[in-house]
Amino acid sequence: MQLRCLSMVPVFLVLAGCGSAAPPVEPVDTSTTEVASEQPVMGPERRILAFGNSLFAGYNVDIKDSYPSKLENSLRAKGINARVSNAGVSGDTTAAGLQRLNFTLDAQEAKPELFILELGGNDLLRGIQPAETRANIEAMLTELNARDIPVLLMGMRAPPNFGELQADFDNLYASLAAEYGAELVPFFMESIYDKPALIQPDRIHPTEDGIETLVGATVAAVQAALPKAE
Repeated sequence: MQLRCLSMVPVFLVLAGCGSAAPPVEPVDTSTTEVASEQPVMGPERRILAFGNSLFAGYNVDIKDSYPSKLENSLRAKGINARVSNAGVSGDTTAAGLQRLNFTLDAQEAKPELFILELGGNDLLRGIQPAETRANIEAMLTELNARDIPVLLMGMRAPPNFGELQADFDNLYASLAAEYGAELVPFFMESIYDKPALIQPDRIHPTEDGIETLVGATVAAVQAALPKAE
C-alpha cells in the first residue's frame, strides 16, 4: 500500500521556501548523555501505547528508528522498564484515529499505563475544520477517561497562513488537555520544525536524527506523565 505524504503540520511546508539558505543544524545527540547516566532497568514492565500518524509510524525510516522505538530505548536508559507499542498509522486523521481507537485498545494484552495521542496534522493538510478536529480528539479523550487510561496529548500548531482558524486549532490541545485531565506537550515538533537538517527532503517528516531530537525533547514529559509504579 502506498503511503501518503501527509502527517505533518503544514508549518513544515513553509520551510520549502527557505531552500538551502538556512545553515546546517547539528542534531541533539541524546545518546551520549543517556549512556553516561544509564541506570539498570528495574521494576515491573510499564506499558505505553503511542497512537498517532506517520510521525509515530516512522515514515521512511526503519521501525527501530521510529519515535516509539527510540522513546522506549531512552526510557530504558533511564532505568524505566518501558515497553512502548507503536500504534502509528500513516495518513490518519483524527476521524480515522477515533474509528480505530476501541479496536486498538481492545487488542492490547494489558491496559496501557500511558496513552500518547499524536493526531491532527493531517486534519490541517486536508483542510478539516478545527471544530471537527476538536470533536474527534474530545471523543477519544472521553473514551480513554472511561477506561481510566492516563493520556499525554502531543499538540500540533497551525501555520501562519491558516487564517482566522489558526487560533482555534492552536488552542484546542491545551483546552482539551485541561478539560480532560491529560498531560500536554504544547507542540510536538517544537524542537525540529525550524531545523531543515533534521527534516527529510519532503520537508514534512523528521529524519532519524530528527526523531532522536524529538525524543530528547519530550522524554521528560513522557516520564512525568507515566503514573508511579505501585
